[in-house]
Amino acid sequence: MNLNLPVRSSPSQRNQASRNYFTGYTPPPSTEAINGPLREPARELTQANDRLIVGVDFGTTFSGVAAVYTSTPDDVEIIKTWPGGNGITSDKVPTEISYTTPTDAAPNTTPTTKWGFQFKPEESRLRCIKLFLDRSQKLPFYVSPQETATQLKTFNKTVIDAVSDYLTEIYKHTMDTLTRRYGESFMASTKVEFVLTCPAVWSDAAKNTTLQAAERAGMGSKSEIQMISEPEAAAVYTLKAIQPNHLNVGDNFIVCDAGGGTVDLIAYKVISLKPLRVEESAVGTGGLCGSAFLNYRFEEHVRGRLGHTRFDEMKLKKAKTWQMGLKYFEEFVKRNFNEDEHQEVNVPFPGLPDDEEARLDSGFLILTAAEIKDIFEPVVKEVCDLVQGQVDGLRNKGGIVSGIVLVGGFGQSEYLYKRLKGHFTSGAPPPYSERPTHAMARAIGENGSIEVMQPLYAWTAVVRGAVLRGLEGNMVISRKSRMHYGTSYATVYNEEKHSVSERYWSPLWERWMVSDRMQWHITKGEAISPLSPIAFHYTRNFRPGQSLVVTDDLIASDADEPPVAYSRDLVHVCTLTTDLNAVPRSLFTRLTTTRGVEFDNLDFTLEMIVDSAGLGFELKVDGVRYGRVEAEFH
Repeated sequence: MNLNLPVRSSPSQRNQASRNYFTGYTPPPSTEAINGPLREPARELTQANDRLIVGVDFGTTFSGVAAVYTSTPDDVEIIKTWPGGNGITSDKVPTEISYTTPTDAAPNTTPTTKWGFQFKPEESRLRCIKLFLDRSQKLPFYVSPQETATQLKTFNKTVIDAVSDYLTEIYKHTMDTLTRRYGESFMASTKVEFVLTCPAVWSDAAKNTTLQAAERAGMGSKSEIQMISEPEAAAVYTLKAIQPNHLNVGDNFIVCDAGGGTVDLIAYKVISLKPLRVEESAVGTGGLCGSAFLNYRFEEHVRGRLGHTRFDEMKLKKAKTWQMGLKYFEEFVKRNFNEDEHQEVNVPFPGLPDDEEARLDSGFLILTAAEIKDIFEPVVKEVCDLVQGQVDGLRNKGGIVSGIVLVGGFGQSEYLYKRLKGHFTSGAPPPYSERPTHAMARAIGENGSIEVMQPLYAWTAVVRGAVLRGLEGNMVISRKSRMHYGTSYATVYNEEKHSVSERYWSPLWERWMVSDRMQWHITKGEAISPLSPIAFHYTRNFRPGQSLVVTDDLIASDADEPPVAYSRDLVHVCTLTTDLNAVPRSLFTRLTTTRGVEFDNLDFTLEMIVDSAGLGFELKVDGVRYGRVEAEFH
């Protein structure tokens, strides 16, 4: 029988416990198991040679790539030419992929792929495939699981197959572009490192699956590929781009990464200005209120104007007409609409006959400013509400909110910028004073207006930040845990705490025990840093000849107050497999029960390193590393 006690105790306490197992030793309760073992200082990895850093922003609707050579860090290159683009440059490429259908003549042939800009308007393709990597996230109404599953089944593909195939095309095109830029001999002798982005609200399993897909695509091994959350990458770039600014040490600012499908928000507190260092000051939030919802509201508006029959006929028989109107809405109206300047907008629908009642004139559909506002407003209001929630949370804790940084594709919208600016700069001005006090300045920050910033290159802020992460390392020194993380363990039965029905007899411990108690090592909202690993202490017993490969589950809870005992509604994050065969036998302690049964006991520690977008684990015994721990995410 294995006894599993994941308590965060000191090394001296553990050694004393090993000596006293059968002299009245009682495992410390979880309430006393707070302090972890001594932690080693972080080891800085030195880079001997110059490298090419490639950032990949794998987005819901569009993806982007940036690259920089470490010897010329200011020369960040955004890939702008793509297959099928017909010479038109674009900072991003559609996150869309499809496969050729095997024919009867060649039923077993490998499907070839189309991706990005290579589609005709009427061709079907897999869209928003990224969203299926995280089953815990809600899908937007316009994404059909059934339709996606049908397309995948047709080509005998899984979601991770489609994602890795898309990333493979991104990888091949990126390497081809860089080879054209730098030359084959340079590329052959220069290390290329990839930094991949992912949503802040994704589960640990989804982050791991994304890394697996990137590894299959050729971007390196999972351990080599860096990951950074999308809003954090945007914050890294933005803080560089908006220098100098009015931010001071102690100020909070909110990054609003508004994309096509989702809007991610995260708040940071400035810890130092030189060097620039920040920490997460609020748990990230997000919502399904990206600019793609504007497309569907626009579609419903046009359908209502033309009538269902005429609209459906246009989409079916005049696909180019509809695509031209939608493209104009996407590229001009969504980005540039300003109610102060545009009293009406003429959206091209070539080939449609004039209709005075529908306000169709010479192939243009006339939209008034009020009609465009009606399309925008519900989606924009949801974004404003999300940002307001972050502001309220920070202010309730006494924080000063100085700025909101708007990035992402939807973040380029003039209307969204004006609405946020109007919403957060409408506070009453402070009373006049010839000598403003520090308290007054703080009051302005706590309750007054907040500056809304829209940096240059808002659409590529995430991928530029990913490159900067590869260049400069971690600018974010700590992050907020999005869940409680813990492990289950067995402990001595206590009639005052436990039910009689839960107890069982341990022949090795020779006492009544209870299992499935929860030890929560990280609390929801706790500040965690990759420089300070979280240590889980275990005590395990092995009979002679028993396997030294052990498994433990990392468990999470989203509740405000996590339970003291295991329950089915908890989340199984991953199963940790630890091979203890590398540990010297001299570190095991031979013990004997009163009945003469011998067994070996070992105290060991699993250290969990929490980074921007992933978890890593290491095995230690008495402070010495004995290898990595394999994590199988669920």
